[in-house]
Amino acid sequence: MRVAYVCTDVGVPVFGRKGASVHVQAVVRALLRRGAEVHLLAARLGGSPPADFAEVRVHILPVERSHDPADDEARAQRADAAAATVLDDIQAEAPIDLVYERYSLWGRTATSWAQRHGVPSLLEVNAPLVDEQATHRILHDRPAAEAVALHAFGAASAIVCVSDGVAAWARSRSKDPSRVHVISNGVDTTRVRPSGRPPAPATGALFTVGFVGTLKPWHGVETLIEAFAVLTAADPSYRLLLVGDGPQAGPLREQAERAGISHAVQMTGSVDPDEVPDLLRGMDVAVAPYPALKGFYFSPLKVTEYLAAGLPTVASRVGPLPELLDLGRAGVLVPPGDPVALAAAIRALRADPARRTELARTGRLRAISQYEWSSVVSRALALVDLRHDHDHCHDHDREPEVAHGLA
Repeated sequence: MRVAYVCTDVGVPVFGRKGASVHVQAVVRALLRRGAEVHLLAARLGGSPPADFAEVRVHILPVERSHDPADDEARAQRADAAAATVLDDIQAEAPIDLVYERYSLWGRTATSWAQRHGVPSLLEVNAPLVDEQATHRILHDRPAAEAVALHAFGAASAIVCVSDGVAAWARSRSKDPSRVHVISNGVDTTRVRPSGRPPAPATGALFTVGFVGTLKPWHGVETLIEAFAVLTAADPSYRLLLVGDGPQAGPLREQAERAGISHAVQMTGSVDPDEVPDLLRGMDVAVAPYPALKGFYFSPLKVTEYLAAGLPTVASRVGPLPELLDLGRAGVLVPPGDPVALAAAIRALRADPARRTELARTGRLRAISQYEWSSVVSRALALVDLRHDHDHCHDHDREPEVAHGLA
């Protein structure tokens, strides 16, 4: 199977460290494991290809340089249009079996190309980008962006959305809502695994609470800092590990200093995705402290990574998080924006190693059975009748050991 994976979003460095970058790499890896020949069309690389991408053929789309922000949208559209020529060249070598595109604000060329050439196409929608751009950044020409979305959604053979919230947005812009499907984000359970050490005792040892993700206001890390201050006031053996970087790094560091807990808070800054599994293995409990956001539409990669790592997880009861944690059977759910409740949940887990072991086992099993990237991509391909009997079945899908503390 020859697949053209297309990402024309200049804000997504496909070999970078952002969550979107990790997502792109995960999908490409899942395609490679199926034996696919993958051509990666990207407007921005952001680094060198991972070592296991040696067989991926990378095509860099031309992006014009300019110091005029007002021209950004036009330049992005021209970069997207360049994908047609690249797809023509790939098709000239041998037929393309699938165009898999990560939806971008100005991306319409790849799905249109596929429709004209009778090639199945999957359009992966990770966020309501038009609304997001207009709300959090600057969108000069919203009507044009809406027109691009309508065109891309109309041309795609099937549309895959990462959450119900994103799907509702996509259906409102699709002439055929039945082609819009929900498939949550996944995790590579071969790369992210439990630590192999026994759960930390309830007392008498350091206990590390962890968070992984970009430090942005809508991730709720300020609530985690507040909760951590409550924990350390009663027990100084807690440690907080914040993995990632972002615009809130400075304010969060200042918040920790004001609370007098900076000595117990480690902020790693930006890290390579390959470093994340080891950092996860250094945690005892992981947290997804999202606030009560209106129209929550995320499908957090961090939560599936926590589950795969065999980490007892505490998350806010918002959006798809209750479903990700099996309504509390695979993790602990707390009210959003409530540092006291968050601290109490973490404290209760620390006091109960047996409960942590059971949550770790349940979470790991759930990651394997529901969120393994290979299965996620297979479900997407099935929407365009491209799931074959030769789908690879990984040995880890049948592994008996999944508990926190088991190798």
